[in-house]
Amino acid sequence: MSFVFPPSPLVSVPVLGQPERFPVHRIYCVGRNYEEHAKEMGFTGREPPFFFLKPTDSLVVVEAGQTGTMPYPSLTQNLHHEIELVVAIGKGGRNISAADSIKHIYGYAVGLDMTRRDLQNEMKKQGRPWCIGKAFDHSGPIGPITPIGQTKDIHNAEISLQVNGADRQRSNISKLIWNVAETIEHLSAAWELQPGDLIYTGTPEGVAAVVSGDTLVGEVAGLGRLQVQIR
Repeated sequence: MSFVFPPSPLVSVPVLGQPERFPVHRIYCVGRNYEEHAKEMGFTGREPPFFFLKPTDSLVVVEAGQTGTMPYPSLTQNLHHEIELVVAIGKGGRNISAADSIKHIYGYAVGLDMTRRDLQNEMKKQGRPWCIGKAFDHSGPIGPITPIGQTKDIHNAEISLQVNGADRQRSNISKLIWNVAETIEHLSAAWELQPGDLIYTGTPEGVAAVVSGDTLVGEVAGLGRLQVQIR
């Protein structure tokens, strides 16, 4: 098979303890999935889950023990951090029940859903899609995937983010409005999940702006840390 120009390289994420890497298919993100974050964004209650997507090549893949770099994006003056638990899908399917969801999970990782908040808010005001605020280049830093058999009680793990050594976000995965199993159930009703899909499950309260030179350190207990510097 020949192409009119060389195809883009396959995007992949390292797997802890294994030489093989995880090839990425799609990136799904859950919006407003912690109650306190929903409140700080002006919403309340357990609204039905909603989803948006990021391009696969928006990932900033950070190897274990390394510091990744992310350029400060264009067009914005209000770049926000959002620390998240990421679910890696190893077995696809449609209309997956919450009870069966664990059979489809390959592992978990720590991720950041970086957001051009000013552009997102402007699109909201105009009733337009806010891809420009969420799906830009380098908007999805992610650390290595920990296979599910090596994780402990991920559903009660602490999740946190520090910027330049100061706490910004700190919560617990148990506070997800829609937990991982429920999220997979809802998501697989709308799309057929495929091996290689990543699900960014939402961020807790405390989102705020970062600037060039800031160092972000995100953690989910049991999954290690994700360190990224804004350039």
